[in-house]
Amino acid sequence: MGIGGLLQAAAASRIMLTHRGELTAQWRTVMVSAGAVAVFPLAFYSSMRLAGVAVGTVVSIGSAPPAAAVIERIVDHQRLSRGWALGTTVGVSGVLAIALAHPGPATTTATAQPVLGIALGLLAGFTYALYSWGAARVMRCGLPSRPVMGAVFGLGGILLLPVLALTGAPIITSGSNLAVAAYLAIVPMFLGYVLFGCGLATVAASTATTVSLLEPAVAALIAVIVLGEHLPPMGWLGLGLLFASLVITATNTRPKATSQLGNRPTEAPDRALSVTVNADFEAA
Repeated sequence: MGIGGLLQAAAASRIMLTHRGELTAQWRTVMVSAGAVAVFPLAFYSSMRLAGVAVGTVVSIGSAPPAAAVIERIVDHQRLSRGWALGTTVGVSGVLAIALAHPGPATTTATAQPVLGIALGLLAGFTYALYSWGAARVMRCGLPSRPVMGAVFGLGGILLLPVLALTGAPIITSGSNLAVAAYLAIVPMFLGYVLFGCGLATVAASTATTVSLLEPAVAALIAVIVLGEHLPPMGWLGLGLLFASLVITATNTRPKATSQLGNRPTEAPDRALSVTVNADFEAA
């Protein structure tokens, strides 16, 4: 994730320089988001190692949409719709069903610390929600997604470099390890988050994190189609719930209105949020 973040910063370097004044004006939100980017992978993978793949995945991914909703409600005073609540509940149930159907390898006695693993999973879900909210908030001040994602993930990548220096020796021990690491950095972490940033420019962070609950569904389908794995009925039920969650969330998500001032998207139904964004934009 650190290397993918640095790639985002490199790809957006010119447009980041063009918008450096606006980014600097929002430096607090950018730095909070970058810190969350650095903490998220450490908490997420440590959660799976300590609590098991199934529990770590469900807690980390499933807690992100509620965390994003709470952040938006407290900071931005954004109302939550019943459709979002229904879609999120159905989606989290689908993630749980897939995890129960395909739990993955169990942790060993030496490494199993389920309570700490669950706590780290909650931290992962919160930081995922936090950097999604922060990036979306900066974009609402009139900035395109590329410079915002480049700044947030580039700074997050810099914060993760010491971790790479301390623990990354196995990556370069063989060509296959290096190839896998390069693929993960370029495809899911770079290209995937470029697309994620484009999505954050048009929907709320709570909606984006709910849609991203499809991640385990896609992983399960790839395992069945590419690797020839068997998915029990519970897994297929989970897939159905996740896709139903996507339909519910999509049909209950209203597009952001666009103001005439800097083509800046705002949440039209929420006057309090609009006032906050207006003040941030005028300060920038």
